[in-house]
Amino acid sequence: MSSIIQLLPDHVANQIAAGEVVQRPASVVKELLENAVDAGATEIKLIVKDAGKTLVQVIDNGKGMSVTDSRLCFERHATSKIRHAEDLFSLHTKGFRGEALASIAAIAHVELKTKQDQEELGTHLIIEGSKFTSQEVAVLPKGTSFSVKNLFFNIPARRNFLKSDTVEFRHIVDEFERVSMAHPNIGFILYHNGSEMFNLPIGNTRQRIVNIFGGRTNEKLVPVKESTEIVEITGFVAKPEFAKKNRGEQFFFVNNRFIKSGYLHHAVMAAYEGLLKDGCQPGYYLYLEVPPHTIDINIHPTKTEIKFDDEHALYAILRSSIKHALGQFNVAPVLDFDRDNNLDTPYSYEGREAVMPTVQVDRSFNPFTAEDKPVRASSVSAFATPGTSFRKSERQATWESLYTGINTATEEVAEINFESEEVTGSLFNDNEVEQAVYKTYQIHKKYIVSPIKSGMVIIDQKRAHQRVLYEQFLRNITVQHAASQQLLFPLILHYNQNELDLIKEMQDSLVNTGFVFTEFNHDHIVVSGLPVNVAESEVSILLEELINDLQQEVPDSSFSQSDSIAKSMARSLAVKTGTLLSDKEQENMVNALFACKEPDVSPFNKPTFITVSVEDLDKRFAL
Repeated sequence: MSSIIQLLPDHVANQIAAGEVVQRPASVVKELLENAVDAGATEIKLIVKDAGKTLVQVIDNGKGMSVTDSRLCFERHATSKIRHAEDLFSLHTKGFRGEALASIAAIAHVELKTKQDQEELGTHLIIEGSKFTSQEVAVLPKGTSFSVKNLFFNIPARRNFLKSDTVEFRHIVDEFERVSMAHPNIGFILYHNGSEMFNLPIGNTRQRIVNIFGGRTNEKLVPVKESTEIVEITGFVAKPEFAKKNRGEQFFFVNNRFIKSGYLHHAVMAAYEGLLKDGCQPGYYLYLEVPPHTIDINIHPTKTEIKFDDEHALYAILRSSIKHALGQFNVAPVLDFDRDNNLDTPYSYEGREAVMPTVQVDRSFNPFTAEDKPVRASSVSAFATPGTSFRKSERQATWESLYTGINTATEEVAEINFESEEVTGSLFNDNEVEQAVYKTYQIHKKYIVSPIKSGMVIIDQKRAHQRVLYEQFLRNITVQHAASQQLLFPLILHYNQNELDLIKEMQDSLVNTGFVFTEFNHDHIVVSGLPVNVAESEVSILLEELINDLQQEVPDSSFSQSDSIAKSMARSLAVKTGTLLSDKEQENMVNALFACKEPDVSPFNKPTFITVSVEDLDKRFAL
């Protein structure tokens, strides 16, 4: 009987390994950038075409590789970072697994150009699907240039699962930001389709964060610094008033490696307890330095998750250090108040006893007597000019004089003849009287109850308004005609590069809903017109939630994008639960809902109303 188990060929094993290492073009960017950092480069260029599907190229000025190393680096389990198993718990570099380059070469066309500083000539390699097709000597500058072309060319199924260029490039930018933030001592440049997207000069951590996320980021940063035997914490947290709905600007770096940790994130949220609105997330850029032997970074293929030896102590230190930083810079509320110097006792009055005020009261004064008494100065000053005198005859009238002639007026009124009170006709016709009976009622500021012929209908006011706004926005985007209200003072809204790219992506759809953009700068936009039903105070919140929704997933087709924009705007602008509606607003809500094409469900496929028939009520009372 023949053997069933057999060893896989190397090229097949490499393709299987690539499934774990290379998930999308951003995975290639991460591996190549980390290799460039480990090579000791001081300047790294990332060149991307078609969101990495056509080309991902990383050029560095590091130490380069010899001819032998340039061949060995594409073999499986080949690495220069570890020699023994114990080295896995004492890592000071990034790329150590030894499968990344072999996996990349198995699913793409790879071109490598490298040269060491002491050598006169470098090495030029070309690999296609794990096969070396060319190797020659070339005149090259110091460093390494690694080009990955036609990713997943021999695995079409994996290529078909890639998202749109916008989504894939957003993932590339995320990896680029993470590596560049961890190494502010290295200059980074990013080109996409020939355009320069980022140019980050060498600087400190604060300058690197500001260069990536815009100039307005500097004013919201609060420095955090703590040094203990367990961990050394540096970095910044954002002030509570700059909290956002999404979790975009949240970064943990452990030993200069970006990680994701829900446990540490909970520690940060605990430090902000009582300072944030519901649903808001703070921004933070925290760098943790721990002894390498106290962490295990080899528990996940992408090395973004880390296991700590003493998580509880780390949690407590991180939470207390952030609380201390927020309190030190007067961000957290305190019981102390600033003392006003104007309230201090003057020096000349110091030591004197307070003099109690005295009040003299004329107990014999009666304002209702008609006796001839002198008029008080306060009364004179209030109603007469200085120098005016009042005689007794002028003040002789008493309160009884106010009622003189009342009898005559009463008699004249009594002689008035009124018209007959007989009703000659109805102001409303019978149909309008019937409609008046069907009045709407609001229950718990959440539901609208309206009677119908068969019973009653109970409407969820929030979902109903979402359906009305959704169809309205979608119609405006499709027809490309919407009313806009011009602002007397245009709004200036600041965003980072990723958010600006998303706003530009959906600019046409937003203009069709009524927005008017007069300027797009590198870190802000200027809005001079708004849709009719959007208040000026809601613009920043609306665009922030819209960006958050689109960052989750940017649709490929324009119709899907318009649908997502309409849904997001409807959700943001819909009347909230707990809002008191007038009778007219309730009536308009009901009429607008049943005028929609699909009034039964909200844009998110949830029911907008339920009906209760009279028979159902009779059954309940028959029990």
